[in-house]
Amino acid sequence: MPLSRIARLLGAVVALAPLTLPAVAQDKEELGRLTEEWLASPHGDYTSLSFTYWNKDGEVPVACAACHAQPGFVDYLGADGSQPGIVDHPAAINAPIGCAACHSPAAHALDSVTFPSGVVVDGLGPSAVCTVCHQGRQSGDSVLAATSDIEEDTVSPDLDFLNVHYGVAAAVMGGDELRGGFHYPGKSYAGRFAHVPGANTCVACHDAHTTQVATEGCLSCHRGVEAVRDIRTRHQDFDGDGDNAGGIHAEIVGLHGQLYAAIQAYGAEVAEVPIGYESGTYPYFFADTDNDGAIGPDEAVYPNRYQGWTPRLLKAAYNYQVVQKDPGGYVHNPTYLLQLLYDSLESLSQQIEVEMTGRQRP
Repeated sequence: MPLSRIARLLGAVVALAPLTLPAVAQDKEELGRLTEEWLASPHGDYTSLSFTYWNKDGEVPVACAACHAQPGFVDYLGADGSQPGIVDHPAAINAPIGCAACHSPAAHALDSVTFPSGVVVDGLGPSAVCTVCHQGRQSGDSVLAATSDIEEDTVSPDLDFLNVHYGVAAAVMGGDELRGGFHYPGKSYAGRFAHVPGANTCVACHDAHTTQVATEGCLSCHRGVEAVRDIRTRHQDFDGDGDNAGGIHAEIVGLHGQLYAAIQAYGAEVAEVPIGYESGTYPYFFADTDNDGAIGPDEAVYPNRYQGWTPRLLKAAYNYQVVQKDPGGYVHNPTYLLQLLYDSLESLSQQIEVEMTGRQRP
C-alpha cells in the first residue's frame, strides 16, 4: 500500500480518537502490512452492506451506529468526550470499523459489556470491544415476554419475528448464563464453553486485524482430523441420521436442517400459513405463497413477511436463527446449540409428526 494512503487512513482515525497503536506498528513497513490485512478483513470492507446499507439515507442511525460505523463506535466508547455506553447521534456512512475502534485509551479500558438479557459480563479484557458488537440484539427473554400471554398454538397478529441479528458469537459462547437462545422451561442448558486457557477468548483465536482463525493450534491438539469442522469431542448421534463419523459441525447442520423442515410443516399444518426462510433478506421468514418449499425473489419482500406466528412457532424460529447467525457456533459452544435445536424440534413434535427416536440431547 502506498504510504500516502496509510497516512490518509491514520489521519482520519486520529481525528476521531486518540490513537495508541502497538509499538510494533510504529515501523512503517509493519504498519503497512497491518493496514493491508485490515482492509482485506470484514471490518475494513468499504463495500460491505454492513457499512453501505444506509448510504441512501446519508447517515447511520443511532440504533445501528455503534457497530456499523467507526464514529458510532467511538461515540459508544465515549472516546470522543461524550458519555460512554450510549450513542448520542447518527454516524457517518462509509466508515468501517478501523484503528480508532480498538486502539484508544477508552477501548483499552473497556472490560465489561451488558448483553440483551441484561446480564453484565466483567473481566473481558481485549475481547470486550469484540463483544460489544457480537452479542446480538435480542435474547430468549424477549421471546418469552412476547409470547407469555398467548396460547402456544394460537396465531396472533401481535407476534412478529424477533431477530437475534447476526454475528452472535459472544452470546452463544456464554450459553445458559447469557440466554442468547430461547430456553424451554424445565430444560437445563450448557454454560460458557471453556476451551483451554490459550484458546478461550475472541482474540486468542481470531487475528485482531484479519479476523481469521489460526487453525494450526486447533489441529495440533485435535489430532487425526484434517479440518476444524471435523473435530468432535462428543460422539453421540445427535441428529439421528445413523452417522457420527463427521465432526460436531455435521451434527449441528443436520439437526438445523431437520428443525427447518419441522418449522415448514408446522406453518402449513398448524398455523395454516406456509412458511419459508431466506437467509439474506430481512425479516428472513416469509409466507411461502406458492407452497413450493422455497422463497423466491418475489416472495422475499417485506410486505410478504411471515405473519402466521404462534408462540410455539416463534420460539423454534428464533432458535433456528440463533444457530444460523453464528456459523462458528460449532466451535463457540456446540453443546448449547445442539440443545436449542433439539428442544425446538421436540416442542414442534407435540403438534406435528416428527420422529424424535434416535436423536440424543447432549
